[in-house]
Amino acid sequence: MNSSIPNRNELVVVTGASTGIGAATAKELARRGFHVLAGVRREADADALVADGIEALILDITVDSHIAAIAERVARDPRPVRALINNAGIAVNAPVEALPIAQWRKQFEVNLFGHIAMTQALLPALISSSGTVINISSVGGKVVLPTYGAYAGSKFALEAASDALRREVAGLGIKVVVIEPGAVKTKMPERGIATSEGLQADMTSDQLARYGDLIEAVTAQARSFTEVGVPAEHAATVIAKAVTSSRPKTRYTVGRDAAILVRVSRLVSDRALDGILRANLRSIARKARTTPPSRVAAVGVPR
Repeated sequence: MNSSIPNRNELVVVTGASTGIGAATAKELARRGFHVLAGVRREADADALVADGIEALILDITVDSHIAAIAERVARDPRPVRALINNAGIAVNAPVEALPIAQWRKQFEVNLFGHIAMTQALLPALISSSGTVINISSVGGKVVLPTYGAYAGSKFALEAASDALRREVAGLGIKVVVIEPGAVKTKMPERGIATSEGLQADMTSDQLARYGDLIEAVTAQARSFTEVGVPAEHAATVIAKAVTSSRPKTRYTVGRDAAILVRVSRLVSDRALDGILRANLRSIARKARTTPPSRVAAVGVPR
């Protein structure tokens, strides 16, 4: 490790570190002197990520043997675990009526149950080190856009599980933090769009007639995420702050849009919020037909 970087002699585990927020977080924490165990899905991602302070490991959080291997790697390391950062996630977007139940289950398997499994596996080590569990949620864990029912549902559930865990382990010296990003420049929106387009091919003609215009507007909004969102490095800085704080906040938003939307959602009625989101989507759909994607403004965007 570079001699100018203080060696904290502590481990941090980051899931979903192949790209985006996870990769940026792994690099930021390594820069701050932590030894990062970075979970990735493919060997190519591991090769691209390895650097001073980063040890890339193959990890699919829906595979029990992968989780057990990470827990074993942590157990045999003499260094304490400063934090577990549950970042892995997928976005599968479609109207509630049209999204197959198998896709609902897949969304929750990755975005909720995988994080719980990781937390259960590493909690003994975190208790020993008085560490921190950081769950990467979304502004979608507070406010739901149309077609985001499964994605936001998994994030709402993650927020609830985080609250329960925080209250259960507070007396054990464990800190539990939720990060709520808004629009962030990552590959997730494009992956979600590709999945959504594949799902549209299986929708009935009646479903397409009911939801076609809505899906078009939401897709236009999603395409704007990579243009108007904050860099993944900005999110990594917020996460690093939570890792290194002796008394972190229970929740951090990332991006101005997330902070505004969370605040607005507390102040207005459900009907009023429905109207705000509907008007925003209509505006985006109109702009998308005549404006380059980089100039289409996204408001209240899950990462």
